[in-house]
Amino acid sequence: MRVALGSDHAGFQLKEEIKRFLYDNHVDCGDFGVSSMEPADYPDIAGAVAEAVAQGKFDCGILVCGTGIGMAIAANKVPGIRAALCHDLFTARAAKEHNDANILALGGRVLSSQLACEIVETWLNAHFAGERHARRLEKIRSLEARYCCNGEEK
Repeated sequence: MRVALGSDHAGFQLKEEIKRFLYDNHVDCGDFGVSSMEPADYPDIAGAVAEAVAQGKFDCGILVCGTGIGMAIAANKVPGIRAALCHDLFTARAAKEHNDANILALGGRVLSSQLACEIVETWLNAHFAGERHARRLEKIRSLEARYCCNGEEK
């Protein structure tokens, strides 16, 4: 599994903790920045990670900003991306099992590094349940096709 990581300045420290956790657990990851706590604009990082996931260069992505909200909003503008903001284990599991989320968004000012790593582990180990959720996911894809460039990048 290949995981794309990204953060802005507010999520930098937590991203580094998550990166260390992934490496310790032998998960291949690519770091899309940032590399310091210098101010950075989260849409730039979210866009880069989301595009890499949508293009199949990475299996999934993890984005961290202060709250996770901005990263999730920005990433979800990329066709094919289903970014989910999660702050607990239940939503992390449901994001993958019910919504087949391919990007996890986290809040660096909201979560401890221990809880964040537990959320990451739960999300990475969960699997899409299919069945009734597949029908709902197809409806999401239909909405995306209708309102988002017919699913194609312009």
